[in-house]
Amino acid sequence: MKLYIAGHTGLVGSALTRRFSAAGSWDLVLRTLDELDLTNQAAARSFFAAERPDAVILAAAKVGGILANSTYPGDFIRENLLIQTNVIDAAYRSGVQKFVFLGSSCIYPKLAPQPLREEYLLTGLLEPTNEAYAVAKIAGITMCQSYRKQYGFQAISLMPTNLYGPGDNFDLQSSHVLPALIRKFHEANADNRRSVTIWGTGTPRREFLHVDDLADACAFLLGRDFDELHSAAPNGMFNVGVGEDIEIREVAELIRQTVGFQGDVVFDTTKPDGTPRKLMDVSRIRSLGWSPKIKLADGIASTYQWFLNTENTEKRTDNTEPRADE
Repeated sequence: MKLYIAGHTGLVGSALTRRFSAAGSWDLVLRTLDELDLTNQAAARSFFAAERPDAVILAAAKVGGILANSTYPGDFIRENLLIQTNVIDAAYRSGVQKFVFLGSSCIYPKLAPQPLREEYLLTGLLEPTNEAYAVAKIAGITMCQSYRKQYGFQAISLMPTNLYGPGDNFDLQSSHVLPALIRKFHEANADNRRSVTIWGTGTPRREFLHVDDLADACAFLLGRDFDELHSAAPNGMFNVGVGEDIEIREVAELIRQTVGFQGDVVFDTTKPDGTPRKLMDVSRIRSLGWSPKIKLADGIASTYQWFLNTENTEKRTDNTEPRADE
């Protein structure tokens, strides 16, 4: 059976490709951005009509941290809406049997009760700094739900918590907090600096999931009967996370120790924190028998090693502080 992984070169897509290539039970269909522009409706429809994959995991998206989301909201909402609309519709039209849409924990209201349950979608205001991206993802979830209701399209939506791992983005202008901190501490160590400054108070709490665990969750759910999954999840949504969170200052300390930086950590409290807490309720997917395997300290260590192995190919960006948010 054919599995199309949309966005296979990104952080999530690379992990999915590793996971399903190792399994050997799927014929993988992969296209780079140069080979297939998913923002182009005609190109997407032509691809699906020719390849006719049996299953699809939509990991293609424009992503970034709080700085990128705040600076380019128009790009984030436009590109993600185009990709999602074209892929979901073309997949339905070509007869795809199983469709997995990857959302984000940022779809939930900024001040929703913790931990975040799937039912909290659209019950409150979003975090303003990534509202455009969140609205696009909510539209994708709703489109999957609507196509199932009207056409019987077999689609589910996964909401991963904050992801990290090999293949992450370490550019300080656009990265999320964990890879940004890895780079900051590494460069401070290399330059013999006395301190590393982080935006915010360090008190926001975040949950971090290794991207290989997300890939494992995708494989677990893709192997299940989708009608049974919808019985367990009437709205077709599954949170994917570890069910535990940690303060940003604690993450910084873990990374400081991993990198071996001996200087001070300074928090610039004049800068924004973002959402105070985002802990996922993962009881729905755990009730089906799935749970993550990679501990945070181990994941940070392996991610730093990957960074060291690829450092020479990374573009160094100075004088931009990582923000204490996702």
